[in-house]
Amino acid sequence: MNDNWQAPLPAGYNDLNRAFLQAFMARGTLTFPEGQKLLAEIQSASEGGEADPESITLEEFENAIRTAREAVMPLDFDIRNTHDEVRRGERVWAFINAHSDPMTQMGTVRTPEEVAYIKRLLDAMFELHNTPRMEVMAVDEGHALQASRPTRPRESAAHGTNDDNGEVSATATDRGLKHSEVLSLLSSLVAEGWLRKSRAGFYSLTPRTLMELFGWLVATYNDPDSDSDWQHIKFCEVCKEIVTYGQRCNNPDCTIRFHDICADGFWRTRKDKKCPKCETEWEGNHFVGERAVTSRSGFQRGQGRRSRRSTADADDMEDEE
Repeated sequence: MNDNWQAPLPAGYNDLNRAFLQAFMARGTLTFPEGQKLLAEIQSASEGGEADPESITLEEFENAIRTAREAVMPLDFDIRNTHDEVRRGERVWAFINAHSDPMTQMGTVRTPEEVAYIKRLLDAMFELHNTPRMEVMAVDEGHALQASRPTRPRESAAHGTNDDNGEVSATATDRGLKHSEVLSLLSSLVAEGWLRKSRAGFYSLTPRTLMELFGWLVATYNDPDSDSDWQHIKFCEVCKEIVTYGQRCNNPDCTIRFHDICADGFWRTRKDKKCPKCETEWEGNHFVGERAVTSRSGFQRGQGRRSRRSTADADDMEDEE
């Protein structure tokens, strides 16, 4: 290939487009309000004065996104959008790597041990803590720490496991991570926008990660040859996107799932709230995501005890002072 080859740029591509794309790449994701502020800052720097973010229309923002997308697609990147499951449908645009190995996306600057840990963390989310009884697809800090080291037979851990070519497998040579290293990595993944940490302390995937790893998640955790309708990766009945935080049918054998915002719109057009598949009454209190845990009375009682202990500890500290 000619070393001077450059991807063709969209017609009218200028310094404002270039500044927008560079800022977008640095952030990884943008919402419309964030995009308004970014475009206003670029316009202010370019034209002088102070542009009002509120003056930036959705059409202007989407035009900037469209131009940026045309510029990066020849380089195997893409800009896609989805709604945020947790924030009641807020739209999120993400700059993603479209064609390279998806499992390397979160690990481009990671050590092999950290990449292996990320895979174990995903396994914990979508296999261990994702069953027909409880579709959590999130882990708290304790479960995240439990994945710090690979699980393997004692013999293979001591001597290594040979693959078909007689070489020691990566699992056998994976030393795992210390708990301090896990906490540091989790904090980094949250800061970079790959993971979300909720107020209740649960880690789950962000819209950016779900878009980046969409194909890999389905191929890895769903079995197209299974006799069961239930699969580890679920899709919203309305928008057909992945559901990791939403509602499920009251019937445990039914596979209908909704995002909260999609459920609002769906039931608004129905006279009665019955599952569109099995016609069970839809109560709206059976959940996908961390609420499958946090909505339970046992978890809430535990939170109350912890809160009372924290208050008592604070009182003791005041007495000591």
